[in-house]
Amino acid sequence: MSVRAGMAAALRVPSRASSLRFRWFVVEAGWWVLSVGIVIGIWEITAALGLINTIILPPPHKFVAEIRDQSQFLMPQPGVTAIPLHFAVFTAIGASLRRVLIGLLLGSLAAVLTGSLAFYLRLFRNLTFPTITMLAPIAPAAWIPLAILAFGMGDGAAIFVVFVGIYFTLTLATLNSMNNVDQVYVNTARVLGASRRQIMWHVIFPAILPNLFVVLRMNFFAAWMGVLAAEMVGVRTGLGAVVVMGRQMMNMNLTFLGMAIIGLVGYLLDVGLGVLQKRVLWWRSAARV
Repeated sequence: MSVRAGMAAALRVPSRASSLRFRWFVVEAGWWVLSVGIVIGIWEITAALGLINTIILPPPHKFVAEIRDQSQFLMPQPGVTAIPLHFAVFTAIGASLRRVLIGLLLGSLAAVLTGSLAFYLRLFRNLTFPTITMLAPIAPAAWIPLAILAFGMGDGAAIFVVFVGIYFTLTLATLNSMNNVDQVYVNTARVLGASRRQIMWHVIFPAILPNLFVVLRMNFFAAWMGVLAAEMVGVRTGLGAVVVMGRQMMNMNLTFLGMAIIGLVGYLLDVGLGVLQKRVLWWRSAARV
């Protein structure tokens, strides 16, 4: 009887956890709908009352309807026109997502590796970090001309802009976080017989993960804006190109539709990073007052 009771209790634990996650999702989604709904409602009311110029600032119901003309999302590029028009908007979203995710992955890995080497090897830090510190304040958009000259008008240029937007800042954050790890943890590991490599892997890295996730999420928006700027200037596909196309066609509905999709996709990506942060840093809880 006790065995059955134990098994029943074990089955109830995952079910309760799933219920709590679902409740959290519903609450967060409700607040998101309410927040966006208030803005849309005010926008629609001011447009209906004639308080704004609907040609320059079209109400949401007008520019959302623009999505029915999917052909506007297709740019003259080999292979793109073969995609059915009903999925053209997903082609633009997919192009931007592919570039920013590849750039984020490469930039994050390179930044953590560089920062770790700088922390581990003083000579490497002295040789590289003055240059990295000097390059870090440069905005990602400033690298676009160099990216187009070096990689051409394609994915390579956009990925490079995302990479530099993440790499320099995250490298500095990695080294700074490692330098600020509590020395008590390091000394305790040494007393227990841990080698320098074991201290790096089992003490330093877990200690810096929370700070790295915060910096990564903050710099993600800069990387997202960088890839969109690259698409507007040189790369001829993606959500940034849709906004430019609307400007060139003097179609503000298309421009605002592109901006709305950019904001929605960026928000969902940040939510995804937040979920990943909670999964990786499962032992940390948010502070409450």
